[in-house]
Amino acid sequence: MKPSKFPKEQREQLVELVQEYFETERGETLGHLAAEGVLDFFIETLGPYLYNQALSDCRTVVNQRMISLEEDIYALEQKVKRTR
Repeated sequence: MKPSKFPKEQREQLVELVQEYFETERGETLGHLAAEGVLDFFIETLGPYLYNQALSDCRTVVNQRMISLEEDIYALEQKVKRTR
């Protein structure tokens, strides 16, 4: 699978968030290029874990909905009259 690519606008927003984090939490000023490097590192390193967890969460939701749907379908069944 290809690494995640974000639209330019969204990527810029993420880079700014990295810069803000370093400034606020660590008291360090990070340039744009360095912030992009940090962002790329986390995307490549943490991205697959986060993606897989999201898929697992999605599977759980879909399975719950399928169970609910199955119950709804059974509720639609009509009683069959027995004739002699």
